[in-house]
Amino acid sequence: MSADRLTVVVTRRLPDPVESRLRELFDAELRTDDRPMTREELIDAVGRADVLVPTITDQIDAGILARAGDRLKLIAHYGSGVDNLDVATARERGILVSNTPGVTTEDTADMAIALMLAVTRRIPEGLTVMQSDAWHGWAPNALLGGRIAGRRLGILGMGRIGRAVARRARVFGMHIHYHNRTPLQPPHVDDLEATYHDSLDHMLSRVDIVSINCPHTPSTFHLLNARRIGLLKPDAVVVNTSRGEVVDENALARALSAGAIAGAGLDVFEHGTEIHPQLRALPNVVLLPHMGSATREGRIEMGEKVIINIKTFADGHRPPDQVVPSML
Repeated sequence: MSADRLTVVVTRRLPDPVESRLRELFDAELRTDDRPMTREELIDAVGRADVLVPTITDQIDAGILARAGDRLKLIAHYGSGVDNLDVATARERGILVSNTPGVTTEDTADMAIALMLAVTRRIPEGLTVMQSDAWHGWAPNALLGGRIAGRRLGILGMGRIGRAVARRARVFGMHIHYHNRTPLQPPHVDDLEATYHDSLDHMLSRVDIVSINCPHTPSTFHLLNARRIGLLKPDAVVVNTSRGEVVDENALARALSAGAIAGAGLDVFEHGTEIHPQLRALPNVVLLPHMGSATREGRIEMGEKVIINIKTFADGHRPPDQVVPSML
């Protein structure tokens, strides 16, 4: 199939260089505003697209795929995680799925460290003091936080991003602990001096900061539940830059409100844009609007991967970043 004959429907506004390249290469239908498509708009899109380029805000389920007819052949996802896509149903219907793994690894790891520092050093509280003109000078006991050097970091999910977080944390003098489906093998673990915990419960009871870096799957839903949150130390901090559904948000809010743990830094949330009201109100919680991958470089590189996947498909080959159910 000739690339310039492919109708490529994009569901959200993408960086200008990416949109320009899509227009140049394909018959691209680009979004004119930046709100997510409604379900009705998605149904309309899959009916007229050869290639659909969705983002994490689009829930492409079996019901939507059933309306695709025979034309849709590739879902070139603009994102790494694909828990918003029904990959199994797509495969049954002969629709290939690709994603954009790896390009935002460093950006997301940076954000995890930034959240650790923001919570432990109470940076947002200091900013509030300065912006409200409430600072009256240095004081010995003002806004005392905790240091991260020498503390134990427990990483839940030691994939690309988890390892990138570990490398950064080592520079800060932290001791790395991790829970994964299997222990890391050389060369991935050689320079991390990381301690593997087969038992997640055991790791949680020992560490000072938890960084969640595993994907959302049926087996990781509420992996950090009320019981496991109860295993954490009173001075523990939870950081999540992965998927909100991995954490029982109600249980986390209760623990933070009761002072059972010290704080949390969250870039993702269990119910999307519906943020738990207790989390909004607590001074020991730092909330960010899912901006872990939000660098100009990263978002453009994501678009470049999307384009490579589409071009490779148009040339009659499987996309290099094809997703299959066995990978999930």
